[in-house]
Amino acid sequence: MNKILELREKRAAAWDAAKKFLDAKRDNKGIVSAEDTATYDKMESEVVALGKEIDRLEKQAALDAELARPTSDPITNQPGTTPANAQKTGRASDAYKQAFWDSIRRRNFFDVKNTLNIGTDSEGGYLVPDEYERQLVDALKEENFFRSLATVIHTASGERKIPIVTGHGEAAWMEEGGLYPDSEDTFGQTTISAYKLGTAIKVSDELLNDSIFDVEAYIATEFARRIGTKEEEAFFVGDGSNKPTGLFGSAQDGVTTAGANITFDDVMDLYHSLRAPYRHKAVWLLNDTTVKALRKLKDGNGNYIWQPSVVVGQPDMILNRPYYTSNFIPDMTAGNKVMAFGDMSYYWIADRQGRSFKRLNELYAPNGQVGFLASERVDGKLILPEAVKTMTLKA
Repeated sequence: MNKILELREKRAAAWDAAKKFLDAKRDNKGIVSAEDTATYDKMESEVVALGKEIDRLEKQAALDAELARPTSDPITNQPGTTPANAQKTGRASDAYKQAFWDSIRRRNFFDVKNTLNIGTDSEGGYLVPDEYERQLVDALKEENFFRSLATVIHTASGERKIPIVTGHGEAAWMEEGGLYPDSEDTFGQTTISAYKLGTAIKVSDELLNDSIFDVEAYIATEFARRIGTKEEEAFFVGDGSNKPTGLFGSAQDGVTTAGANITFDDVMDLYHSLRAPYRHKAVWLLNDTTVKALRKLKDGNGNYIWQPSVVVGQPDMILNRPYYTSNFIPDMTAGNKVMAFGDMSYYWIADRQGRSFKRLNELYAPNGQVGFLASERVDGKLILPEAVKTMTLKA
């Protein structure tokens, strides 16, 4: 933890030095020479590199804390009594968990029919055990940060209709003894569906039969990497055709820049285009190249609007609001929506049922491998477009 704090302070000092250098090298027109720009870019790269190292150390600290947790919980019930929830059933039962992983590791496992019947999906695969489902979801959050910002719901059917308020009633001044004005809210609804996302994972026979090989962790990590990447892309820029509808395609237009570059006024216009109630939980979403451009912008008082965090657990800020970056967010090309600002909890992610695995014995047998089909059904949609505003770079 001391090392992380030391690096945060070092990054803050490097950023102060970069800002002072940039201010000192600007001429009376606000232009920096090509040579000085290269020097500044090198200083900024050091700030970025320190930020990445801080992220790595924080992830290591979180993993160390997880591994250091006790492997069992203390006994809190009275001696001679059995807790009411001691016997788990369905996909949470130990029998289901054992049968599931036996079916994954063993080719001819005939005892799975009765135990795994409760977790059979429509295509002959098996839904993962409840405990492992949570592990997969946690891994998906690491690969796809947007899940931690959005609202995640679970559905049992293919479609779910979500009621939304499209218009509000209002009060009115009235005379003493007069009639109360009749003003009602208007309601609409949006539908969240379920689209299938899957991947094939191959494991060699030798590894699968090796009891030391942690097949559970491998599948969880590989599934999360592949699925999480495609989820993140769809949640941001999906077109809604056999995939979720992306945030940048459904959010309301907030501002279009006056020129080919982003100015401080553009950022402030985007900030204030969002209604005040949504700003309390609002965050910025943008590409790394856009962050690089914003690091050079100042507010009306001459302060840089990008602020590095020096406190563990607190993210970097733009105008005192956290920001998150993704390679799938459009970059700074004319006509692109390059930034979003809003309350991302109004983007709903619907997970239908659970993640499903299916074993393929023969397809990769000539190569000495066993295949596993991993799939999920998911949809995502911004249910209240006014809760998020975007910035478009002038065409």
